[in-house]
Amino acid sequence: MHIAPTGEQARNNTALPKALTLVEALPWLERFHGKTVVIKFGGNAMVDESLKAAFAQDVVFLRYAGLRPVIVHGGGPQINTQLEKLGLTSSFTAGLRVTTPETMDVVRMVLAGQVQRELVGLLNEHGPFAVGMTGEDAHTMTAVKRYADVDGEQVDIGLVGDIAHVEPGAVHALLDNGRIPVISSIARSNDGHVYNINADTAAAAMAMALDAEMLVVLTDVEGLYADWPASDAVISHLTVSELEKLLPTLASGMLPKMEGCLRAVRAGVGTARVLDGRVQHSLLLEIFTDEGIGTMVVPDADNDDTDPIITGGLA
Repeated sequence: MHIAPTGEQARNNTALPKALTLVEALPWLERFHGKTVVIKFGGNAMVDESLKAAFAQDVVFLRYAGLRPVIVHGGGPQINTQLEKLGLTSSFTAGLRVTTPETMDVVRMVLAGQVQRELVGLLNEHGPFAVGMTGEDAHTMTAVKRYADVDGEQVDIGLVGDIAHVEPGAVHALLDNGRIPVISSIARSNDGHVYNINADTAAAAMAMALDAEMLVVLTDVEGLYADWPASDAVISHLTVSELEKLLPTLASGMLPKMEGCLRAVRAGVGTARVLDGRVQHSLLLEIFTDEGIGTMVVPDADNDDTDPIITGGLA
């Protein structure tokens, strides 16, 4: 004879998996408590309303869990939309946007006036946490002109910069005050020009300057593919030396992301992770669950003489 569970038993059956999930997160909460995590916000996570809201929830969760999140963002889709509205053409060379003075005006307007303000607003729905700034503020980021490398030749792509120096004092002050810095990836050079900085590059430089425990890069793919497009197998774990060997084979869109990961981990950042921003709560799944998702880059000493771990689909 089948006996239906009582109301209390049914509630326990429903609640137990939630409790087990929280317990699974415990060692990660212990490990990362008080640690700085720099997150590059981009891709579909920036334009899909439900993904934006989930991302904001994830970041606030990190803050309440005792981590110190810092967000660095670009705004490629929004910049493209605004350029189209203004009748301005845009092109890319070696994965970097060719940036004329007219394009730079749009970049500054969109990043600091639209993308940043929206993200700050979403975060602050949960409390007085987020503070927006750009790399120009308090000389947080100083830029130098960057050239694209095309078949070994340097190509001028306009007002595109690389990070020459990061002065993290203002960011440290915000973190010490319990805030969540939201930083737009534009920076001024010593000669007075303002440059468009690739957000992957800017996030990596910020992670290095803050001695972050982790760099997280959100993108629109499942991770670093082992043999794209022949296979959708994702490399879930690799060392910086293994990544360095793969760099020449990478597509232009993935190259700045993986270069940033390589630089950051080589400079002492604990790990760098590339996550699929199309997956809701991918940030929490990566940091607080045993399986994780995406691709993780680790120092050589952590994984000597081992091959990259490859899995099909999500890592």
